Amino acid sequence: MMSFHGFAKSRTALGVAIRRASHQLYDARPLVLDDPIAVPILGERYRPALEEEAASIHETLSVSMRAWLVVRNRLAEDNLARAVRDGVRQYVLLGAGLDTFAYRNPHPDLQVFEVDHPATQQWKRELTLSNRLPEPSCLHYVPVDFEHQDLAQQLASWGLDFAAPTVFAWLGVVLYLTHPAFRTTLDLIARFPEGSCIIFDYALPRQVLGPHELEARDELFARVQNIGEPFQLFFTPEQIKIELAQFQRVKNLDARELNARYFANRTDRLNLLGRSANIVSAWL
Repeated sequence: MMSFHGFAKSRTALGVAIRRASHQLYDARPLVLDDPIAVPILGERYRPALEEEAASIHETLSVSMRAWLVVRNRLAEDNLARAVRDGVRQYVLLGAGLDTFAYRNPHPDLQVFEVDHPATQQWKRELTLSNRLPEPSCLHYVPVDFEHQDLAQQLASWGLDFAAPTVFAWLGVVLYLTHPAFRTTLDLIARFPEGSCIIFDYALPRQVLGPHELEARDELFARVQNIGEPFQLFFTPEQIKIELAQFQRVKNLDARELNARYFANRTDRLNLLGRSANIVSAWL
């Protein structure tokens, strides 16, 4: 068995969804992540939280956090589009939360598998139903109680083809894992055929951060610990390279590279600050 970040009605998942929605409402065009479902999925139930977010929308830390949350989805979806052109037909979202990709999937033959705790998935389905968002035919919910169920068995039970190349997105999850859980999942993905890919973000350890980043990290650490979702796992780029030795092509993007690719020449202040976290894409 393995541990996983899939808490019932995850408050961090809600926070991510609110910031994705804020990006649609308050940032300049072109959007980094154009997501017409981000606001509707929250509906009236979470409208007050979305309005509350607007009060700090221009604060430096709020801007940088919003930039981070939308760019990691954008990078994953850019990698996915490349894989689909090469014939990939399966996309697995590990710790999907309130992800909306399946509702705006532009790839007619792509099947989307969302993995999360059953209670989180029930919450999402209640939201989409109450907000009149019909469930797309490409979407497969894979409920996994990671204390009692095996990820590979559940994926197979819900129709994932282990003999077909597959893209995995593991966004906003690794930071909450134990190292054995991280390794177990990577080893499973490494068994997939050539053309498969994993995209994930990871946080850098304290010793490489500057004073302002440490202050922001500590504030966020205290907040998530108080709601029962503590940070646990950190890597340097050198350590990540070792962890991904089973993969043939690895691209490790830091804030500077992500800013150059996605935030250059914007008319607003949306960008990433510092070097607190990186995003990796690794191909088999």
